[in-house]
Amino acid sequence: MSPPLPPPPPPFQPITNWHITTTLKLPTLPELFFTALSLCVLFPSKPVFSKLPFLISFPLNPRRFFKIPSMSRTHKTQHSNSFNTPQSLSEWLKPRLPSDSFASWGVKPGTKNVHNLWLELAEGETFLADSTPPIRTVQVLTVRIIDQLNRVLIETRQELSDGSLRDRYRPLSEKMKPNETPESAVYRAVREELGSIIKESVGDLETQSFVRIVPGSYRQKVEERNSASYPGLPACYVLHSVDAVVEGLPEGEFCTEEKEYGDCEETRMRVVADEAVSVKKHYWEWVSADSIKY
Repeated sequence: MSPPLPPPPPPFQPITNWHITTTLKLPTLPELFFTALSLCVLFPSKPVFSKLPFLISFPLNPRRFFKIPSMSRTHKTQHSNSFNTPQSLSEWLKPRLPSDSFASWGVKPGTKNVHNLWLELAEGETFLADSTPPIRTVQVLTVRIIDQLNRVLIETRQELSDGSLRDRYRPLSEKMKPNETPESAVYRAVREELGSIIKESVGDLETQSFVRIVPGSYRQKVEERNSASYPGLPACYVLHSVDAVVEGLPEGEFCTEEKEYGDCEETRMRVVADEAVSVKKHYWEWVSADSIKY
């Protein structure tokens, strides 16, 4: 006997969409007011910003009403050794200095040339302000050498390599090196400018053994004046001065020799130094301390 047949499937039911009903929240009266106000602002028939007291308007171009500060252009940079050659330094100086003054460098007796200035920059002894005219700033050491009679040693003049004489009438003076202390500069200045005469008396002793700096004598001041070495170039001298006692010096007038730029060992520096005006001789005499002004 065969098993009974399964029951027939239920009749097909069409699929209908599901409707999800939600509860709508009606807007309140204040919400309707702000909605209407927003529509008026967004789509006005006439400008309404001026009618709304709580809105602050700003000018379309704020520069017309507010002064916007700009960076100052008065700051001047300084040049140390940014010139590769004396020629590049000369080209930079020409439009910044009076032509007749610049043309006299190294030509007028007692002046130096652009090679001297380039060497000063290369060795860090001088800085030039980027201005018109440029201002040369130099740190200078002045040594008042005093003897037992309370006289001061004065350099009366110099003999230069071009044969000219330059009047000085001032105590021993020397440009300071970068990061050099006044004490170190004293020993170097005495050794370089007076060493040829002192060596005859004290031999090869260390400079510190025959130079004594007077305690409490250090002074510093700043002077601004035109440079005698470089006509037309204003200079700012930061002067460091001390009193010192130096052994082995003659009691009367005397002369010393110096090999300026003698320590230029680099080939390029040596070539430039050969074109510079150098000091060959210094002439000295003792004068009363009351007869000179500083």
